[in-house]
Amino acid sequence: MKFGTKAIHAGVEPDPTTGAIMTPIYQTSTYVQRSPGDHKGYEYSRTHNPTRTQLQNALAALENGKHGLCFASGMAAIDAVIKMLAPGDEVISTNDLYGGSYRIFTKIFQNYGIKFHFTNMADLSKVEALVNENTKMIWVETPTNPLLNIIDIKGCAAIAKKHNLLLVADNTFATPYLQTPLDLGADIVMHSLTKYMGGHSDVVMGALIVNNDDLHERLAFIQNACGGTPGPQDCFLLLRGLKTLHLRMERHCQNGRKIAGYLRNHPKVEKVFWPGFEDHNNHNVAKEQMNDFGGMISFVLKGDKVEDATRVLEKLKFFALAESLGGVESLCGHPATMTHASIPREERMKAGLSDSLIRLSVGVEDAEDLIADLEQAIG
Repeated sequence: MKFGTKAIHAGVEPDPTTGAIMTPIYQTSTYVQRSPGDHKGYEYSRTHNPTRTQLQNALAALENGKHGLCFASGMAAIDAVIKMLAPGDEVISTNDLYGGSYRIFTKIFQNYGIKFHFTNMADLSKVEALVNENTKMIWVETPTNPLLNIIDIKGCAAIAKKHNLLLVADNTFATPYLQTPLDLGADIVMHSLTKYMGGHSDVVMGALIVNNDDLHERLAFIQNACGGTPGPQDCFLLLRGLKTLHLRMERHCQNGRKIAGYLRNHPKVEKVFWPGFEDHNNHNVAKEQMNDFGGMISFVLKGDKVEDATRVLEKLKFFALAESLGGVESLCGHPATMTHASIPREERMKAGLSDSLIRLSVGVEDAEDLIADLEQAIG
């Protein structure tokens, strides 16, 4: 199946009882058994729920994976992955990382003896230089949040395979519409489904997708044992959102291209971060591993003053000032005080994330209206 057909049909089946084309919301905590241990595949909804099962199957199909696992949030999905590690283990990740990921790595799991290294992963030699006998995992986020750096997934997979490491890819920004990390050698794909996959800013959820049966068994055990699972209503909303993923992503990409070009030519804009520019660092990697370049854009105004960025953010109308991204409506944010506030300023600045950086999540509105909004706000 082509992607658009998969988005609507793959992994889901009409309800066997009624023929309902949409998966029902199985709002139940438990399931009646014919005899002790003799049930219809479902015992308790923390472990399994039919609505969640359909969503997990759909997600696996979209990522060209075998198994999907859903969690109550993207952070709960990350939590499950790191819980496979033990004290003394080490993880290599990017120095331009979502603030929530950085926070759970350094403020939670580091306290349990797991060590994290953060480096510029655009240069794969820096990644391999950090590998030692304690390294167990490479954590990739590409495009990165919020500087839109591109990391070579296939190159990281070669390093991981060489040293017998797990490669995890956060595919939140790209979605499987733009790239499928499992096909490039990743072992685990992680999503904050809250963002593009749901697409309507009405649900919080996370997911992991794998091909390996043993890896799935380990993660499913953690999912059930630790209990960070989503409810059936949220799973229903995600199933609904997936059916228009291809349509939404196509428009996000179209609008992103127009707005990135507009900002780059604006006399008051110093720099624009968007992987579709030919002079973007690792543009050739993005061109090879992605089908398009997405609707996430970050930029810095000339003078790099926080007060100027604040003024622009306060004046924007169609770009709503809010946390999150990936919805049909356009959002704007100030990473230094919002999504990345948990990262120390010194670390942010070393990675290139300045105090005045503005991040845009370009929605699916008319691009002309969005450009007019930016024009009146920037001046």
